[in-house]
Amino acid sequence: MVTGASSGLGRHFARVLVRAGAAVVLAARRLEALRELEEEIVSNAGRALAVRLDVCERRSVEEVIGTAKEAFGRIDILVNNSGVTATAEVLEHTEEDWDRVVDTNLKGAFLVAQAVARQLQAVGCEGSVINVASILGMRQAGHVAAYAASKAGLLQLTKVMALELARFGIRVNALAPGYVETELNQHFLRSTAGAALRKRVPQRRFGEPSDLDGALLLLASDASRYMTGSVIVVDGGHLVNTL
Repeated sequence: MVTGASSGLGRHFARVLVRAGAAVVLAARRLEALRELEEEIVSNAGRALAVRLDVCERRSVEEVIGTAKEAFGRIDILVNNSGVTATAEVLEHTEEDWDRVVDTNLKGAFLVAQAVARQLQAVGCEGSVINVASILGMRQAGHVAAYAASKAGLLQLTKVMALELARFGIRVNALAPGYVETELNQHFLRSTAGAALRKRVPQRRFGEPSDLDGALLLLASDASRYMTGSVIVVDGGHLVNTL
C-alpha cells in the first residue's frame, strides 16, 4: 500500500512497485486522481486498487486495511508517504496549520503503520514499513517548523517501531529524500529562490523521482532483510554541505 498515491512521489512510488511485480493499494483522499492511476496500471496489465483514505482518521485507516485484505490477502509492504506542509515564520504559524501538518505527517503515519503491523502480526507474516521522511527531519530550514518537527518525529517513530516489531519479522525503515522535483514543487524549485537553493546541494542539482527508486526497492524487498530502524538519505549530498 502506498499512501498519498494521488500525486507526487506517492504516484511515482506506486508505479515503481507495480513494475517490480507488486499488487498495489493506492490510497489518498483524492479518489478521482487515484482511479485515473488505477486505470493506467490495470490497462498495462498491472494490479492496483484505488481507495479513499484519510490517514488522520482511525476508522478510515481500518476500513482501507479491510478492503486491501479482501482484494489482495494482506499488506506486506507499506509506503507511508502521505504528507502536507505549511509555510510561515514561527511567529506566524497558526495552531490550525500546526495540527494539520503534524496530524497528517506524524499521527497519520503512526495510525497506518500500526494498523498494517497489527494485521501482519495477527497472521504471523513478515513485512516492511517504509516511512517517507525528509532531510528536514535532520537539518533546519526556515518557515517550515511544523513540517520539520513532524519529520523529525517520524524518524524517531521509525526507530521505536523497528525496535518493538523486530520480533514479529516486521521491518521499519525510513527513506529521507532531499529536494526532489515533482509537479507539486517545480514552480518554486525552478524559481530564482530555487536556483539559490540548488547551489547548496553538492551535486548542484535537485533530485528526480527516479533517484529514489533504488532505495525504495531495497527497503521493500528481501534485499534489506537485515535492515530495520535504518534511515536512507537520498539528497545529492545536501546534508553534508559546508556551513
